[in-house]
Amino acid sequence: MSAQHPVFPQVDPDDVSSNRSDNPSFGEVVQGRMSRRGALLGGTAAAAAFLVGPGAVSGSAATPAAAGAHPGGGRPGHGRRLLGFEPVPTSDADAFVVPEGYEAQVLIPWGTPIRPEGPAWREDGGNTADEQAEQVGMNHDGMHFFPLGNGREGSKRGLLVLNHEYIDQELLFPDGAADMTEEKVRKALAAHGVSVVEIERRRDGSWERVDSRYARRVTGDTPVAFSGPVGADHPALRAAGSPRGTLNNCSHGVTPWGTYLACEENWNNYFGTTDSSWAPDATQERYGVSAEGGGFDWHLADSRFDLAANPNEINRFGWIVEIDPKRPDAKPVKRTALGRVKHEGCTVTESRGRVVAYTGDDQDGDYIYKFVGKGNWRMQRARGRSPLDHGTLYVASFKDDGSGEWLPLTHGEGALTSDNGWADQADVLLRTREAADAVGATKMDRPEWITINPRNNDVYCTLTNGSGWDSAVNPRKPNPYGHIVRWTEKHRDHTSTTFEWDLFVLAGDPAYDERVELDETNIFGSPDGVWFDDDGRLWIQTDVSNGSQHLAEKGYDNIGNNQMLAADPETGEIRRFLTGPRGCEITGATATPDQRTLFVNVQHPGESTDHWGEATADDPRAVSNWPDFRPNGRPRSATVAITRVDGGKIGA
Repeated sequence: MSAQHPVFPQVDPDDVSSNRSDNPSFGEVVQGRMSRRGALLGGTAAAAAFLVGPGAVSGSAATPAAAGAHPGGGRPGHGRRLLGFEPVPTSDADAFVVPEGYEAQVLIPWGTPIRPEGPAWREDGGNTADEQAEQVGMNHDGMHFFPLGNGREGSKRGLLVLNHEYIDQELLFPDGAADMTEEKVRKALAAHGVSVVEIERRRDGSWERVDSRYARRVTGDTPVAFSGPVGADHPALRAAGSPRGTLNNCSHGVTPWGTYLACEENWNNYFGTTDSSWAPDATQERYGVSAEGGGFDWHLADSRFDLAANPNEINRFGWIVEIDPKRPDAKPVKRTALGRVKHEGCTVTESRGRVVAYTGDDQDGDYIYKFVGKGNWRMQRARGRSPLDHGTLYVASFKDDGSGEWLPLTHGEGALTSDNGWADQADVLLRTREAADAVGATKMDRPEWITINPRNNDVYCTLTNGSGWDSAVNPRKPNPYGHIVRWTEKHRDHTSTTFEWDLFVLAGDPAYDERVELDETNIFGSPDGVWFDDDGRLWIQTDVSNGSQHLAEKGYDNIGNNQMLAADPETGEIRRFLTGPRGCEITGATATPDQRTLFVNVQHPGESTDHWGEATADDPRAVSNWPDFRPNGRPRSATVAITRVDGGKIGA
């Protein structure tokens, strides 16, 4: 049994109420595995750091780990040294901290005009909805760098495409969340979606946004198309007006043919109603839809988001959205064959000529999915067919002996028959969660980002935190710190229907859980973003909630601000690479092809926290004033470009 603090963190029951299936959970499965296949954990020595803060550059050092120590299974004498930087200490500063020898540049913060001639940012939050539609959106999340050019030129100029997950109304509007109006809804929609920005590296090594024919905003009002089994003419999608918009895009994906996938996560929060006669049906309840919504109150000013007045509009959300960054006039397309859930991301690869896409459904007690395309994707493209429209969607089942199985979500197979109430494949996809319940998938502790090791095809998934559902893959109950699971598909073929799994790392604080093998150089909790670079370094980003950061009663008093770490998957060594400003989440990771610039996102700096206080329209700087630190400004999400002073590869 783990050593638990008397006030061991609990999970918000609202996050689990919609999962009503009796399927085995990852926690039940993991108990039988912990004794036989331990997590790979690790750490090394201390660091000096560069701070992007209120005009400061300073160094600090943590206590080095014991000489020669290799926590968690790192092997002394291993010939390949993946991690070549000194880890930074935990931080509570309102600053962005990177290792000594690195530099960090704030790039395209919220409100930056997409084109140089666009409307300027107003630090009082006074930009109009029309102006916001021509500016970089709010709360940056997943992103990708698409090079423009070959060889060296491709690392000097490219398109940065990034998601804008949600909005903080206290910071978006001059008067905060008071008195929802139609104009406020329009501005909020304009601050959501995706930005396509062209950037170029200057001779001095810094990056700048440049004018571009590709520059574009995709917002909550942009016309969209539907493709796959659930077409735009499907009865469930018939609503007032034509389909438009994408909302709550968390992480992302990139296809082999060069398009970007935005992933709609907590879309249920934008809908509500004051009609007392309305009640959620079983599917809506399973997705967490409620009359109250998530506090945005758009339904009070725009009937588009009123569940009673426009009941099918909500069915147009919960999908993976394909965007071609080099075709600014092309409609985004919602690819329905990949299912309707709260998509955290969509990691795409290919195997035996077929496209494969992994996605996590980010809610406590929900599932991991995999889509396997039908036929050779190149031939499909040549015939004018999308490889994402034809194939099989699977959901994962983890066994306590370390094996696993992908269960097909195919109409007419197993429990998904007409006799059991499933009309057709479109019905299965519209009710993906219920379909996964029906086939017996394994409940997970908030499955989030998924990434693939380029050296051996192992797949890694972050499980941020959760209730510790009683299954084999959840290591504790409750599970406030999260962990990372990895699996190997049979024959290392991503189209396989079976796999073997283990735990890569158990996050947390050893002061509260004696099984955690982290130390001051790498202690972290609530892993969220995860991404492999081309050399095989695993980058881990955290999203400790603002209700837990720095709080002893939540077991997070030693972990500090949210952070990004790098891991060597062969040795298990992990080092903390950076820490973010107050109230933020660290998310989004992409690099130039030469790996000499790493881009990461700082999301929601300055958001209200239980530790630092409440950010309001009257006092927007109560928690943070990063990155501008202007006396009358407000905190802004931003992309940060990280380079080495000596011009070398990041992390090496």
